[in-house]
Amino acid sequence: MSDVDGDLEAAITDLLGQRGAGKTICPSEAARRVDPQGWRDLMEPARSAARRLVDAGEVEMTQQGRVVDPATARGPVRLRRS
Repeated sequence: MSDVDGDLEAAITDLLGQRGAGKTICPSEAARRVDPQGWRDLMEPARSAARRLVDAGEVEMTQQGRVVDPATARGPVRLRRS
């Protein structure tokens, strides 16, 4: 795992920690926190970081308010604490 991968995971958990219970974030928020200028290039790494956190049981990935499998989710997703 690279430094950026670790930074993205930390950004996701930190952002979720700042939100109230049941609140969500977009992976792009973590990417913007890690690299405000080049965040678009970090979108797939941010989604990968989110998948690792889902696998670890720390977060859930949702679409339209429903928990989805990160391996099959396509399109916009949100993240929330498990």
